Amino acid sequence: MQYPVSPKVGPSRFRRFRLFSPILAGATLRERLIGCLGALLAIGLTGVISGYLFGQGPHLPLIVAPMGASAVLLFAVPASPLAQPWSIIGGNTISALMGIIAAYFIRDPIIATGVGVSLAIGAMSFTRCLHPPGGAAALTAVLGGPVVAGWGFLFPFVPVALNSCILVGLGLLFHKLSKRNYPHVVPKSAENTHQTIDLPSAVRVGFREEDVDAALEALDETFDIDRADLGRLLQQVELQAAIRSNGKISCADIMSRDVIAIGEASEPDAARHLLLKHNIRTLPVKDPEGRLVGAVGLRELSMSTETIAHAIARPAVARPSDPALSLLPVLTDGHTHAVIIVDDDYRILGLISQTDLLSAVARLLPKEDNAIPAVA
Repeated sequence: MQYPVSPKVGPSRFRRFRLFSPILAGATLRERLIGCLGALLAIGLTGVISGYLFGQGPHLPLIVAPMGASAVLLFAVPASPLAQPWSIIGGNTISALMGIIAAYFIRDPIIATGVGVSLAIGAMSFTRCLHPPGGAAALTAVLGGPVVAGWGFLFPFVPVALNSCILVGLGLLFHKLSKRNYPHVVPKSAENTHQTIDLPSAVRVGFREEDVDAALEALDETFDIDRADLGRLLQQVELQAAIRSNGKISCADIMSRDVIAIGEASEPDAARHLLLKHNIRTLPVKDPEGRLVGAVGLRELSMSTETIAHAIARPAVARPSDPALSLLPVLTDGHTHAVIIVDDDYRILGLISQTDLLSAVARLLPKEDNAIPAVA
């Protein structure tokens, strides 16, 4: 969101009073509200379930304090590598175990707290479950008093591991219901669909994985983002910069308007005839009201001998006002040959093929007087 800036107040001074500006990249009010609701439900239910399983009383805390910090990561930043299921369960449990070990062998509580947290960081790092609340779990194990001392080496498992497992289970359910990507799975990198050793066309230019590694090594810092996510972010930055620089060209400017389409009740032979006659690779399929229901190509038709309805694939679509360059990732993924342009009622308005987009991009290239003429 863009905030109006008074001519008398400089941008840097104005930003100091933006109390509700996101503190994390990509943070939105909606995401924060979802995080608040998730933490409310999960923390409350974790205590209820723990109490139901083991009863209530001073001999066993229903829920340990580090679970509050774990809930912040689990629901506020679910894409963080520090908030994944193994990080929460393993990080809290292993750290609590390191705290118990430190308290058992070191009688001075001050020294034991330092050793416990230090061991926790080392153990979490080696077991690939680094989780900041694990430091609090280690401190709780050292300074927990008679309740923790009474449970001894069982404390990391009951209630720490128990609380962690319940919290993660509730988090998985909540994120699934709210349609969030958790556990965070990074989409697979582009692959060469032709099964050759060449790199996919989308990554033959621009930065590569080794460039990201070199940049991280040069900065010599640790960032709370998955390396693959960082690469995806940089690719999106490149795309958005290209769209911003050439955003005046819309899909409506370059789309073909005389679109060859076929009805969903037609025979596969009719679809093959249209594909071959017009030398096209994507044939939109529409319902009796003229709305887009899918698309077929020769590949899809080769797998069906019945009706077109059995061969329909999900099409790539866009709106006429969308920037034309925003179609670059779709039309260079190695699978999609055309994007169908539709209105709000999903009626077909046009179609943009790879050739259409290539022609538009060629017009944007700088023209030099000594350019080499194209070979006929």
